[in-house]
Amino acid sequence: MARILITSAIPYINGIKHLGNLIGSQLPADLYARYCRSRGHEVMFICATDEHGTPAELAAAKAGMPVEDYCAEMHAVQSDLAAGFRLSFDHFGRSSSGRNHRLTQHFARVLGENGFVEEVGESQFFSVADNRFLPDRYIEGTCPNCGYERARGDQCENCTKQLDPTDLINPRSAISGSTELELRETRHLYLKQKSLKGEISGWIDSKTDWPLLTTSIARKWLNDGEGLQDRGITRDLSWGVPVQFEAAPWKGMEGKVFYVWFDAPIEYIAATAEWADATGQQDSAWERWWRTDKGAADVRYVQFMGKDNVPFHTLSFPATIMGSREPWKLVDYIKSFNYLNYDGGQFSTSQGRGVFMDQALSILPADYWRWWLLSHAPESSDSEFTWENFQTSVNKDLADVLGNFVSRITKFCRAKYGEEVPPGGQTGDRAAALIEELETRVRAYEGHMEAMEIRKAATELRAIWVAGNEYLQSAAPWTVFKEDPERAAAMVRLGLNLIRLYAILSEPFIPDASAKMLHAMHCTDKTWPGSIAEALGVLQPGHAFTTPEVLFAKIADEEREDWAKRFSGIRT
Repeated sequence: MARILITSAIPYINGIKHLGNLIGSQLPADLYARYCRSRGHEVMFICATDEHGTPAELAAAKAGMPVEDYCAEMHAVQSDLAAGFRLSFDHFGRSSSGRNHRLTQHFARVLGENGFVEEVGESQFFSVADNRFLPDRYIEGTCPNCGYERARGDQCENCTKQLDPTDLINPRSAISGSTELELRETRHLYLKQKSLKGEISGWIDSKTDWPLLTTSIARKWLNDGEGLQDRGITRDLSWGVPVQFEAAPWKGMEGKVFYVWFDAPIEYIAATAEWADATGQQDSAWERWWRTDKGAADVRYVQFMGKDNVPFHTLSFPATIMGSREPWKLVDYIKSFNYLNYDGGQFSTSQGRGVFMDQALSILPADYWRWWLLSHAPESSDSEFTWENFQTSVNKDLADVLGNFVSRITKFCRAKYGEEVPPGGQTGDRAAALIEELETRVRAYEGHMEAMEIRKAATELRAIWVAGNEYLQSAAPWTVFKEDPERAAAMVRLGLNLIRLYAILSEPFIPDASAKMLHAMHCTDKTWPGSIAEALGVLQPGHAFTTPEVLFAKIADEEREDWAKRFSGIRT
């Protein structure tokens, strides 16, 4: 049994997330967590809401709410939606927690003591109209790299280039839209990332098993242009982790808070501490996941994120950990994703474009979305959601293959033998060939899941479902029954055991359907299959079952057309 720590990039608090956000981090992380648990590993799966910084303040102002109230309300909404999509977090935390405040301040202090933080004077935009400094996302303008006209002052969401507000062309206030801006002097704390470049570079070079997408982005940020730069870790805001605190080595920082991208990744650690608090455990419970001097040395730590988050998780957060000179756990593997686009354009939270998580669950259960998103995960390149492709995948994969198999074998058994696994007969050569094929395919499926090759795993799982259908079609127990009911009974017995096998294998992808299949088979044994022949003999003659309702309803053309019109890409 291994110990596996899994974190998903934490979503911003500013509104309900779209399907592109979901497949970019949380959903594949859940897939892997479920698979690891099913193999008997000890798993700690952590996520949280990212509640500080300008996104939270701007969204709260737009909603006409105090920022604290807005964040509490949206955390509850995002938590409920995560549960709706069956995301199996061990804890879904909040970056505004006391734990994160204390840990963030701790890291800032020890980084300062180790010489990796310095005060820097800089020019920052001040809005005369708003009578305030405008840090990062309070500024919008045209990206100097790609020309995108709604780039933010910290990063362009179109080309992912990391920016400073002064880089923007035609900058304007995100609060009022005013262009009456002045550059005024202020002071901030900077993390001296350049001093750690050699350590970070060597660490990245050692990760020879990382996906190319992850390492290519990391090396680009590390070496392109002027390379890794020192980065401001404070902002002139009121909402966030305050810079002034007991034993702080800096003076004159009243009214400033730590930059959201400094404190947000620290929340992975803090959320695990929140989990310990919530479950009534001591600090040792969370420290064994994060402190290499307290048991975390044997933990495998895997992060899941979209490609826009890679620079922060391969450079800035590791710089925080390394610069602390304390025995914190560094990530072992980063699984990054390209973008999921929507029907000819981009998903965008800020522009309200795409299908959002609450909308998706309002029309179909979670498994429909989980299957499509995971089987089309944007791993090697961007992928695109279209309603036509969604309908085809649901109807062919879930309804025609898996659902049809479960329905045919259970209904036939009920009609001919009753709702019990029938006795008698030998399965024959076709069954032997099926078992041999499944041995190969299940082992391949395991390999893809362990390697986090999500689309390959989905393809193999579907092939496993197809193999059962093909066996049923060629064996034709409904025909054999007329002349040899005992031999047909053996075929049916094999088919009922296949339902149990499919439930276990499919659980990481479609947990609700898996639970329904196991419930129908009156089975609580979810042991991962070793020998396929043995796995297909678990349900013995006389074992009762219930013929289930339809697992997956087909999507009609009329429904698809209605949804395409209703969700035309603009959230109102």
